[in-house]
Amino acid sequence: MHIGIAGNIGCGKTTLTRMLAEHYGWTPKYESVTYNPYLEDYYKDIERWSYNLETYFLAQRFQDLLDIAKSKDVIIQDRTILEGVHIFVANNKAMGNLSDRDFDTYMQLFNLMMSMVSEPDLLIYLKSSVPTLVSQIQKRGREYEKSISIEYLSNLNERYDRWIDEYKGKVLIIEADDLDFEHNPEDFALITDKIDAQLFGLF
Repeated sequence: MHIGIAGNIGCGKTTLTRMLAEHYGWTPKYESVTYNPYLEDYYKDIERWSYNLETYFLAQRFQDLLDIAKSKDVIIQDRTILEGVHIFVANNKAMGNLSDRDFDTYMQLFNLMMSMVSEPDLLIYLKSSVPTLVSQIQKRGREYEKSISIEYLSNLNERYDRWIDEYKGKVLIIEADDLDFEHNPEDFALITDKIDAQLFGLF
């Protein structure tokens, strides 16, 4: 089984992935952020490095899907290949950071890859407002994230909401603004109860 955690930058995907993996005994699959060779350059010059960054992410996420398909474990994934396309690449295209040529090449690669793999069995969407995202980003203090603008986060949030509205697979939406699932066991239990209901028909 493949479970994906979706959500904007700073919404808590990695933390929730780790906690759910520990709670259920699932195998976590984390997004390649620390080791992405383009990430710092991207935030310094988005237009120059968009295609490089997104293609790197695409290759990493496709490899993840190939690994997931071979595994007998329940895999919980921190961000999916779908977000890379429908949120971040689409946003960069709309902002003029990707040329038509680069976008068409990217989509050709993506469509070829998706013909070989499956979408998640369950998608969990951590929905957070921009003020919450900004607060979380500031708390973790990553140097390369300091230049992320409120407008950029707002654009991504709008795309997430539209994408989730149109998503055809099984999806669980978690309103995360008023939750502190990392430090409050009751908040975490609210999430696991919803997951249990989706996966096991409980409650």
